[in-house]
Amino acid sequence: MRTPPILLLSLLISVLYHPPSSAVDFIFNGFEPADLNLYGDATLKPGTGRRYLSLTNASAFSLGRALYKSKVPAKSSASAGGVLPFSTSFLFSIAPIPGVLPGHGLAFLFAPAAGTLGATSSQHLGLFNMTTDGDTASRVLAIEFDVFENQEFNDINANHVGVDVNSLTSVAAYPAGYWPDDPSSPFVNLTLNDGSNYQAWVDYSGGRLNVTMAPATLGRKPRRPLISIPLNLSAVFLNEMFVGFCAATGMLVEHHRILGWSFSNSNFSAADGLITSDLPNFKPSQPGSSLKSKALIAGISLVAAIFVVSGVAAALLVVLRRRRWRKNRIIEEEGRGGDGAMEDWELEYWPHRIGYREILAATDGFSAKNLIGSGGNGRVYKGILASAEVAVKVFSQSGADEARQFAAEVSSLGRLKHRNLVGLRGWCRTRRDPAAGGGSGDEIMILVYDYMENGSLDNWLHAASEPLDWGSRVRILKDIAAAVLYLHEGWGEARVIHRDIKSSNVMLDRWMAGRLGDFGLARAHPHGRAPGTTRVVGTAGYLAPELFRSGRATVATDVYAYGVLALEVVSGRRPVEEGRPPLVGWARGLAVAAVVDPSVRGVVGFDEAESERVVALALACTVVDPAARPTMRQVARALEAGDEKADGEDGESGEAWLLDARLGSGTVEPGPRFWGPTGTHQHLTFEELRQSLSSSMTLSDSDIITEGR
Repeated sequence: MRTPPILLLSLLISVLYHPPSSAVDFIFNGFEPADLNLYGDATLKPGTGRRYLSLTNASAFSLGRALYKSKVPAKSSASAGGVLPFSTSFLFSIAPIPGVLPGHGLAFLFAPAAGTLGATSSQHLGLFNMTTDGDTASRVLAIEFDVFENQEFNDINANHVGVDVNSLTSVAAYPAGYWPDDPSSPFVNLTLNDGSNYQAWVDYSGGRLNVTMAPATLGRKPRRPLISIPLNLSAVFLNEMFVGFCAATGMLVEHHRILGWSFSNSNFSAADGLITSDLPNFKPSQPGSSLKSKALIAGISLVAAIFVVSGVAAALLVVLRRRRWRKNRIIEEEGRGGDGAMEDWELEYWPHRIGYREILAATDGFSAKNLIGSGGNGRVYKGILASAEVAVKVFSQSGADEARQFAAEVSSLGRLKHRNLVGLRGWCRTRRDPAAGGGSGDEIMILVYDYMENGSLDNWLHAASEPLDWGSRVRILKDIAAAVLYLHEGWGEARVIHRDIKSSNVMLDRWMAGRLGDFGLARAHPHGRAPGTTRVVGTAGYLAPELFRSGRATVATDVYAYGVLALEVVSGRRPVEEGRPPLVGWARGLAVAAVVDPSVRGVVGFDEAESERVVALALACTVVDPAARPTMRQVARALEAGDEKADGEDGESGEAWLLDARLGSGTVEPGPRFWGPTGTHQHLTFEELRQSLSSSMTLSDSDIITEGR
């Protein structure tokens, strides 16, 4: 195969400017143990005259990585930060296992160190884990061949090639396939995991990365690359890097194999030495036909068969109809789609699946007498499941947004465990349209939660015949603070931003403990990684002002929403009410006594000093500058401290601990700075903070138009 002249020229120029001090060139037509370092489930298997590399085995959650035996030069020592060109090609096969849904994919990668580096299986492809994905310190370049469409990483489909730089959210991706050399010929789609042998080429020179693939039987490299993008790798590569392959399975399982590999820093034609003929065949065997050799027998049998077929056909029709009826019944029982197939992502969370008929029975067929709530995105029914009371949420729509919210709840709340979070017991997704409670179209999505006997905090604040007592209000705020703190800091896998903290999403159990629920808008991102921008979602009145400037939800935007919730709990007022000023601005202009709900003032159990602390804390959470807001850890500790000294604070009171230098050194804008006589910073009192905040700029929530929920 010939390398395009323009690439050869580009390589020549690059080599002249960045001469590789110790260029690496190798070609492996089959592998020997000394060629590679193997990690995880990666092994060498005997093939037709040569060994091939098997990256995963036929089990769930298998992970394997194979790296060249030593590091390769990646940057030129003669030029500061100059990335060396490279050209690599490899033969690979991704083959399904009969009777098992296939997943997830393989990748070619550059890595800064040997080993798996803590990578996990499943959708992470053995490249990253929840923490390292998106971390620039990972220093990973990968070309993924992915057969799983993951919304978390914005995958374009379930059969694509992508370029990954420190993240599984690809910087470029394209459906698997190739462009024929004939310009008039259309794009040829290829199925990555059908067992075929494919050849891939990855070339980098002059700051441009080209990725190409084709069937190995084509025997040459298509002139037009599948992906061609400018890419600066100077901040990604170290002077020397490890290079190799990785792959992973999850509940979805398939074989990932590498049959040959070439790599060079100086020769873009090195791939010509790969042998693409006489490769092992990994395509699932198809039943063969020997009609030619048995033509005589078939001809004689045909006459007799004609007489038999007519009688058998009638019987077969009856059998098929009965089997179809049984299949449909099983589908209904299991809650699966109308074609009996589960979506790939569902298999990752299969332990929580609940059969549709089981849910139907639990709610008496979604009886109106069991309806306990309804809203813009669904209805909620009370039910009895496995002798326990449950709440069954039935989505009212089945569009793309609802599907994303459904998947977000299953994949996030299904793995989060905390006493102050509403527990997700299970879920069901079926394409059968139920007679009641159903969803539009042919699909219905159902979530089953722990039943909260005392309903939502919103109802207790705004619709209850008896006002909620002061002690219960403070306890609920402490509970929700603990829940949000867990989301922000306590879950080891990632930081979770709820994005929709509000009173209607706070549920109260039989002991009136607060539980945070509804994770349909929640997003998780690795610790230490800044979250990406997105559209503004949430509920008017609870949204932090910076959301409308940056479009980025952060822990600080959750803190803001919590502060609004705290003001709502203390005052009994909704964040936005027609004909009245927004809650945050209204509270800033009043004395604390005027903010507190009159129905609890003077009642037994009301604590004046505590009310001042809670109001001041809520106002601190809702300052315009996100950097001036306390963290949820500070909020939770301040609520627990009360009038007593916070543990481990060396004598500082709960007030002083909360109002540390972050809150009192001028970060609360545009209020005054507070300094001691010698110019040193002094802790603000709550009254000083209240006065400072009352003069701060406020956000008019009534002017906001958001995606409501």
